[in-house]
Amino acid sequence: MSFKRRDGFEGEKLISLPPGILRDVVQKNPALFQLYITHIGYFPKALFHYRERRKGCEDNILIYCIQGKGHYVIGDKKFEVSANQFILLPATDHYIRYWADHEDPWTIYWVHYTGPAIDSFNQSLQITPQKGPVNLIFNDKTLDTWHRLYQSLEMGYSLENLANATMCLQYFMAMFLYPDKHLISENTAKPDIVTETITHMRLHLDKKLSVEDMAKKHQLSCSHFSMLFRKGTGMAPVDYFIHLKMQKACQLIYTNEGKIKEIAMSLGYDDPFYFSRVFKKNMGQSPEQYRLTAKKVG
Repeated sequence: MSFKRRDGFEGEKLISLPPGILRDVVQKNPALFQLYITHIGYFPKALFHYRERRKGCEDNILIYCIQGKGHYVIGDKKFEVSANQFILLPATDHYIRYWADHEDPWTIYWVHYTGPAIDSFNQSLQITPQKGPVNLIFNDKTLDTWHRLYQSLEMGYSLENLANATMCLQYFMAMFLYPDKHLISENTAKPDIVTETITHMRLHLDKKLSVEDMAKKHQLSCSHFSMLFRKGTGMAPVDYFIHLKMQKACQLIYTNEGKIKEIAMSLGYDDPFYFSRVFKKNMGQSPEQYRLTAKKVG
C-alpha cells in the first residue's frame, strides 16, 4: 500500500509564517523585505513525503538533501536528487511535483521564499525551471545558518526577528550559489559554547537539565556560563531550554494524536498539570486549546 504525506515526520521542524503578518510587515517596510521567507522546514528520513503543485508555486523553493534520495518533476522534466545535492526551483506557474524515494527516503532542509524582487532576483542569477540538481560540498556553516534562520522565526514574528531572518536568508542563499567562497578549514573554527549547549539541549529535551549540568560540561562556573549564554541568546539557559521544550511540544501536539500526558512525559515533565501551566505561560493558551487552534490553521 502506498502512502503520501506532506509533513508529519518524526523529528521534523516546520514553520509556516502567517500571510497576514507578512503582508503587513512588507507593506510597512518594503526596503527591508524585497525577499522574505514564507515557509521553512526540516524533514528527516521523510518516507512517503510527496507534494504536487499543479499550478506551480509563487515562492522559490530550495531543497537541500543531506541523506537519501528524492525525485521531482517540473514541467515535463524529471530529475533525481541525491545526498549532498540541492535543487532551487524558481517561482513559476509550471507543474511541480516532488517526493522521497521509497527505498532510500531523503532527509532534507528546505526554505520557501518570495517577495517583490523575486522575478528580478531569479533573472539576475539565471535561476530557471530547467536547471537540475546541483552538487554541494558539505559545510557545517550551511546547516548552522539554516538553524539561525529557523531560530529567529521560532522566537516570534516581531519586526526584529523577521528582518534578521530576511538578512540571514541572503547569506544562506549565497552558500548555495557561491559555495567555494564559504569553505573554511575545520581547524580555524573554534568551538562555540552557546551552539554546543543548544545542540545538547535539543538532543536531551526529555531530560531535566540544570545550569549546573550545562556549566559543568564546559568546565565553567554557573555564573560565567550563564553570562556567556545570555550574551549569545538574550535568554537564561534554563529559560531557553524550556523554550525549546515548548517548541517541540507544539510540534508534537500538532502532529501527534497522543494524550497531552504522554507528550509531557516525553519532554521530561512527570506532572502533566505542571506541563500545561508551563505551556500556557509560554504559548498563551493551554495544550488542548493549542491543538484545536493549530488543526484549524493547518
